[in-house]
Formats: sequence, structure tokens, C-alpha cells
Amino acid sequence: MTRTPLNPDRVPRTTQWLLALGCCLTLLGISAHTAADEAARTASSSTTPSSADVRPQVLINTNHGSFTLELYPRKAPETVKNFLALVADEFYTDLLFHRVIANFMVQTGGFDLDMAYKEAPRTVVNESFNGLRNRKGFIAMARTEDPDSADTQFFINVRDNTRLDAKPGLPGYAVFGRVIDGWPVVESIELVDTGISHGMSAVPMEPIILESAQRVR
Repeated sequence: MTRTPLNPDRVPRTTQWLLALGCCLTLLGISAHTAADEAARTASSSTTPSSADVRPQVLINTNHGSFTLELYPRKAPETVKNFLALVADEFYTDLLFHRVIANFMVQTGGFDLDMAYKEAPRTVVNESFNGLRNRKGFIAMARTEDPDSADTQFFINVRDNTRLDAKPGLPGYAVFGRVIDGWPVVESIELVDTGISHGMSAVPMEPIILESAQRVR
């Protein structure tokens, strides 16, 4: 049978009305479907982070348990780059938490199990003017009086330490991440007994070991 377009003049009025209604509903359906697709695409694009927004994560394994760090490459690009390179090179393997002060911070990344200094491959420029604060749970690079002397040692603030932040014309200690999981492990390290060892104070009497660090995201 040959299919030809319906002639409106020869179709009953009721049928014309039904056909018109059907066309409207069809158009509405197409419009709604198109709008829904567009909304889904918009939502997808808005929730998908760009490469610049990705926050790497590093799992720190110790003999007290494990905790996870989240890093901020947009705020501290050179510091995070250096830290991740050290992780990739397995620098953070069998090192001590060599300085632990309750209600202040816990520090690691520079001394082996014999309390011998592990030579750092490089230093990193100070990025303490990035707006991040030395607050509880946040990690920062340790350094000497030279602002650009940070290398491998880092510390975890176990309280808000705003006096360590940068001030106008005065560099501070560069914050580059925070602990996002495993905080009880950090607390257990904070509360160990400490004393003097190898001419250094605030050294845990029982070794607290940074066994390994690995990137997990």
C-alpha cells in the first residue's frame, strides 16, 4: 500500500485534534529528552575535576598503623612535585619519626633507623605564601632558617600552629597537604614517651618507624 500524507481537509475534526495532540506530545517529549540530556552533560562536566584540581593521595605506613595524606598541587606545586618524586623513589622507607612533641607536631623524613641523617637529593623553594595554614591535621615541610632549605623532612600539625604561618615579608613553613584518614594513628605517635638521643631532643624512646610511603591516587 502506498503511504501518502493525510489531507487535513478530508480527515474528521476529532481525528485532526488527536493528531495535533499527538504531535505536540511528541515534540514535548523530544524537547524534554533533549533538555535532560543537556542537563546530564552539564552536570557531568561540572563534577569531573580537571587535571589541575586532582589532589594526589599518599598512604603512610608506620609500625603504629597507617594514615593517608591528601596533597594540594595547585597551592604548593613545587613542594608536592618534590614530595611525590621522593615517594616514587622510595625515599620514605624505614625512616624514624625523630621529633615528636605532644600538642605541637610530629616530624619524620630525615633519619634512618640508626639515627643517621639520610642525604636529601634536592631542596625546594619555599611556598608558604600559598594561603594554607598550619592547622591541626595539615602537613608542612620542615626547614632550617633558610626559607628555601626544605628537602625531605615534613611534619604533621597536631594542633593549630598559626605562628608557623607566613607573615608579610616573613616566610613560614609551607603547608602542602593534610591527613584525611587514620588520624588515631597520628595521635598514638604524638603521645609516645620521648627523650634525648644522639644529641637530639624529643626523640621517641621506642622507635616510631615510617616503614613506607606509596601513592594511592
